[in-house]
Amino acid sequence: MDSKRINIKIKEYGMVIALIVIFLIFFILSGGKNATPMNINNLVMQNGYIVVLAVGMLLCVLTGNVDLGVGSTVAVTGAVSAILILDYDLPIPIAILAAILVGLAVGIFEGAFISLLGIPPFIVTLATMLIGRGLTYVALQAQTKGPLPNSYNAIGAGYLPTITIQIGGFAFDLICFLVALAATVLLILSEYKSYKRKLKYGFAVNPLWQTGIKLAVFIGIIWFFMYRLAVYRGIPIVLVIMAALIGIYHFITSKMVSGRQIYALGGNEKAARLSGINTKKVYFWVYTNMGLLCGVAGIILSARNGSATPKAGDGFEMDAIAACYIGGAATAGGIGTIIGAVVGALVMGILNNGMSLIGWSTDIQKVVKGLVLLGAVTFDLVSKRKK
Repeated sequence: MDSKRINIKIKEYGMVIALIVIFLIFFILSGGKNATPMNINNLVMQNGYIVVLAVGMLLCVLTGNVDLGVGSTVAVTGAVSAILILDYDLPIPIAILAAILVGLAVGIFEGAFISLLGIPPFIVTLATMLIGRGLTYVALQAQTKGPLPNSYNAIGAGYLPTITIQIGGFAFDLICFLVALAATVLLILSEYKSYKRKLKYGFAVNPLWQTGIKLAVFIGIIWFFMYRLAVYRGIPIVLVIMAALIGIYHFITSKMVSGRQIYALGGNEKAARLSGINTKKVYFWVYTNMGLLCGVAGIILSARNGSATPKAGDGFEMDAIAACYIGGAATAGGIGTIIGAVVGALVMGILNNGMSLIGWSTDIQKVVKGLVLLGAVTFDLVSKRKK
């Protein structure tokens, strides 16, 4: 394999390697605290809404832009659901639907200004950030709204039903192991299908030893996390929501025409327009979709906290944007994957979690996260210049 091919593969899997290395570093520094079943569960719970936002943010980043209003939109949607449940005694499903519709309305608002009036996304989403935060303070009267009912909180802090099996003095959830087994089989079949397709069309394929190492690493990660969840309380509902959204948006971006149009727009907007792509329509649905996912994230956050607060979602836009860039998305647009954004979100989550476990102050944590983000973007730009 030539050096160019090796460089491509290193860049493709670099953040997965970095994810493992960062986890191992904090495993040593924390004396193994970050690998306990409780902490692995907390890692999933604490980063569920960031992963959801990163999935939507990637589509914005692919167009060469970002959405600065996601944190405020998360706060607004969480406040709407809490107010409808506690002040108006509406059923939980109606409150959830209303929160999602509010997020969708915010996305339509942004999409209309961006696509129809041609106002730069940075300006529109900055305005949304300010408007949304102000509306949240007004709606909640600058106070925390809670506590929310347990049936609602289960969305962000609940678990799927478990099938507990006890062998000797060791008890674990059978469903976690079945999910890990199914994921392993699907991963192997997907890799085999990709390998056969490349051979059929005469594309270059990786050596079997390299493919084997890649599969072993990914399967090892899956089984490690599912084992830890199995001996704790089972699969969190947040994890199911995350997995569903990751699967849906990975399919959209990799298999559907609408997904490929986003890449074309981000690669060269003028060329995309001349080739017949309705770029205004693409901008509109990308930002409308971001609002929809903000509604989902707002519900998850308020459910996990058991309340809605005026400062909810503060700084979430930075975490979501950082996750995309750390995960390999290009600053100019047109390059990036859903899986990469998820890996970037997990890197940020493991950094936050690990630094908290070893007692680093929030000031130092911000410095470290800033350096990681700067390093990821610098690596992307320098590698392109060399190419």
